[in-house]
Amino acid sequence: MKPRIQPYISPETHHRLQAMAKRPGLSESAIVDRALVAYFSGEADNQREAAINRRLDRLTRQFGRIERDNLVLAETLATFVHYFLTVTPPVPANQVEAARAKGDLRFDLFVRQVAEALRSGQRILQNAVEDVTAEAASFESDTGPLTEERADA
Repeated sequence: MKPRIQPYISPETHHRLQAMAKRPGLSESAIVDRALVAYFSGEADNQREAAINRRLDRLTRQFGRIERDNLVLAETLATFVHYFLTVTPPVPANQVEAARAKGDLRFDLFVRQVAEALRSGQRILQNAVEDVTAEAASFESDTGPLTEERADA
């Protein structure tokens, strides 16, 4: 048997409770019981909020990595463009069309290579970094780590 309680509520809340209880399948007791269960489940809300906060923290870290990677890409591109524009001599007027045609062919090749790298999942930069890391590890294992004493020798 369910325990009986007799709480006091405001007249406005009582009118709203009576109006809701007129719906099929609902009674004042059922509505109050559900409301109390929802109120006491605030602990579950705290757990849900903690889970949401953990996820937001993870997304914030991921966004930070994306922002850092984007900065690295922008700086890499800017460095390359600056270097390219510094070392590339101007094209003589009588060779502009041939140079433009050659440039179009090279660009098409470049786009195909990028598309293939993306399709295959092999990243040129990642492979280059892994190669350099492997070479450095191999060099250190063959000769031992480079120290100041060895560098002076």
